[in-house]
Amino acid sequence: MEQSGYESSAFQTTPKPFSAREEAKRATEAGFELIVAAGGDGTINEVVNGIAPAKKRPKMAIIPAGTTNDYARALRISRDDPVEAARVILKGQTLAMDIGQANHHYFMNIAAGGLLSELTYSVPSEVKSIFGYFAYVIKGAEMLPAVRTMPMKLEYDGGVYEGPASMFFLGLTNSVGGFEQIVPDAALGDGKFSLIIVKTANMANLLKLMALVFNGGRHVDDPNIIYTKTRKLKVKTGGNETLKINLDGEYGGDAPMTFVNLKQHIAMYANLDEIPTKNLGTDAQKQKDYMAEVESISHRDIDGDGQIGSQDEKDD
Repeated sequence: MEQSGYESSAFQTTPKPFSAREEAKRATEAGFELIVAAGGDGTINEVVNGIAPAKKRPKMAIIPAGTTNDYARALRISRDDPVEAARVILKGQTLAMDIGQANHHYFMNIAAGGLLSELTYSVPSEVKSIFGYFAYVIKGAEMLPAVRTMPMKLEYDGGVYEGPASMFFLGLTNSVGGFEQIVPDAALGDGKFSLIIVKTANMANLLKLMALVFNGGRHVDDPNIIYTKTRKLKVKTGGNETLKINLDGEYGGDAPMTFVNLKQHIAMYANLDEIPTKNLGTDAQKQKDYMAEVESISHRDIDGDGQIGSQDEKDD
């Protein structure tokens, strides 16, 4: 941290609910320029919720210490070496990340209702600690026979779906539960959610969709799926149905709910040069290309990735 020019202070969290959120809020109000969140996706979510409401927001960095560490995977930050994760700050590469707002709550990776929501609630923390993302696979297979549809109305940019659905899913990154193919082209910082609506609860169809996920993310072309990009989503259910909403793996309230993409809301330290081009928003890609051009002209490794110019130039 000191090598990166920061004077550090430690804020210890407690088992008390929302402790990390309150500490992040306190640090933000105190004018800190950078907040480093050490923990899993749940801790990162709390820190984001402490920062997001402020008009002047500090940068964020993460030291992964959770089970699946989806956010670290999306940002190409080491998930098993905290020293390597901290070195990302020293490289100085940041990415202006979108986050989502759901009523008065914020999320940085996923929002969902239906199958996925029930799945994450059903996997005990101790099981996730032992088996990691495989715990979701095992529990998901166990729950398939009980999956059902419910009447939903989902209003998104340029369209409305009103009918039976077993789940909806909003993704901000391409890393979900340890998998990178559920929303394969999710772009970081483009101002849009990747929206998936699953219209079926038939077991044969669901098994087919799961197979397509593992086969290069081809489920997005299946007729039982609606897959689109949207800046906003309104969700309602029909009749007396209750639809629990999952925000980054935690209970976030019940529908009706409105989700809004807050474009490039928080600057995150990331291994920018290692993130696939398809997963970068347009602005981030321009930043990456500009840095490569400056390095090529100056013949210096400015961004600290160990090479001069872009990876494509190095390969050539």
